[in-house]
Amino acid sequence: MHTVVIGGGVIGLTTAYHLAREGETVTLVDARATGLGASDVNAGWIVPAEAAPVPGPGMVLKSLKWMLRPDSPLYIKPSLDPAFASFMVGMWRRSNYADQRLGFEGHLRLAQGTVEVFDDYRADGMDFEMHSQGLLMAFTDKENLDHHLDNLDLVRQFDLDPQVLLGDAVRTHEPKLSDAVYGGVYFPLERHVDPGALARALHKRIGELGVQVVENTPIDRVEKRGDRVVAVHSGSRRFEADRVVLAAGAWTGPVSKLFGTPLPVRPGKGYSVDLAPCVLRGAVNLSDARVAVTPLDSRLRLAGTMEFGGLDESINQVRVDAILRAPRTYFRDWEPPANPPPAQTGCRPMTPDGKPIIGRLGALTNAYVSTGHGMLGVTLAPGSAAALTDLIVRDRLSPDLNTFSPARFLGRPKRH
Repeated sequence: MHTVVIGGGVIGLTTAYHLAREGETVTLVDARATGLGASDVNAGWIVPAEAAPVPGPGMVLKSLKWMLRPDSPLYIKPSLDPAFASFMVGMWRRSNYADQRLGFEGHLRLAQGTVEVFDDYRADGMDFEMHSQGLLMAFTDKENLDHHLDNLDLVRQFDLDPQVLLGDAVRTHEPKLSDAVYGGVYFPLERHVDPGALARALHKRIGELGVQVVENTPIDRVEKRGDRVVAVHSGSRRFEADRVVLAAGAWTGPVSKLFGTPLPVRPGKGYSVDLAPCVLRGAVNLSDARVAVTPLDSRLRLAGTMEFGGLDESINQVRVDAILRAPRTYFRDWEPPANPPPAQTGCRPMTPDGKPIIGRLGALTNAYVSTGHGMLGVTLAPGSAAALTDLIVRDRLSPDLNTFSPARFLGRPKRH
C-alpha cells in the first residue's frame, strides 16, 4: 500500500518514519524544504508535564489587555474575516478550567512513552542533540505560580514527579536565577532537543528506509473518486495514493479545503533567537513572560510569543526585542546583546480548543489528518505518529485519539 504524506514538518516526518518502519511505501510531499518554519525555530522541548492547551482560565481578559501592547506575549491582529472571528470566539469559549484540564489529560495520554521513543530514534541511527536535565518553570508572580499548581495532581497521575521550589530553593536549583523569582516547578523527567537537528535526522532516516521525499511541491488539487482520494496534484505533477495523510501544519486550513473538509487550523506565529551559550542546569520557562530558554551545546535559544494573524513569516522586531529583554528579570547579570543575531520565525498550527486534530478526514475512507499540535509538535509527534500509523495500517483506533477526532469540527460527515 502506498501512502502520500502531505507536509514535511516534525509531524509529517515522524508519521512517514513510523509508516515506513511498518513496511509501508511512503511518499512525503512538502511545499518547500522539510523541517522549516515552526519545526526548526521552536524551543525543542519534550515536555508532557507542560502540555496544557493554550486556551485556559483568564485567557480572554489577558488577550484583551495584551492587544493594547505591541510587545506582549500574545498579539491578535484585528481582522474582519468571519473564519478568523469564529476561530477566536471558539478559542475564548474553551478558555476555562474544565476544558483545559480535559485537553491536558488527553495530551498526557498521547505523550506517554514519548521520552522512550526519542531514545528509540537515537538507537535507530538518528543523530540529533538531546538533553535530559529536566524543565524548570520559573515565576516572579506568586498568583501565577499558585494558578499553575492546580493541575499538578494530573501531572503526578502520569508519574512526572513535579517538584515545587519556593524562595531560595529555586535559586539553589538554578543559581543563575535572580531574587525577583518567587518560586518554580521543576519537572525532572522532561528533555529538550535541537529541533532542526531532529528534523534533519528524521529526513535522513526516512530516506534510508525508502521514503521518497519530494520538496518544493505545494499541493494544489485533490483528485477524488467517490469517497476515496486517488491522487493529489502539484501543477502538472500527479501523486497516486492508496492513502493520504494531511500533515501540513499551519497550512492545513487552506489545504484541507482541497479535500472538501475544511478544518479550523490557524497560524500562531512565534519567534526564536540564538545567542552565545550560557551555563544553565537545564531548560527554563520564564513563565510570566512566556519565554522559553533552551541551552544547547553551541548556543542559547530564546523562543516565545503567540501572534494570531495570517500565514505571514515576517519579523516584528518589537516582539523580538521583548523576548531578548525577558531574561533580565529572571537571571542575574543579564543584558540583551547590543547587536543580536537575526531572529527566526515560524507559524504554529493552532486549533480553537488547543488540541491536535488526528484521525480520519471526514467521510473520505482513505484520507487521514494529523495537525494542530500548536506549541507541542515535538512533544506530541511520536505519540501522534504511532497512533495514526496503527489506525492506517491495522484499522485500529486508539482510545487516546478520541479527544482529537476531526469530527468535532466537521459536524455530520457528508457522503460523496
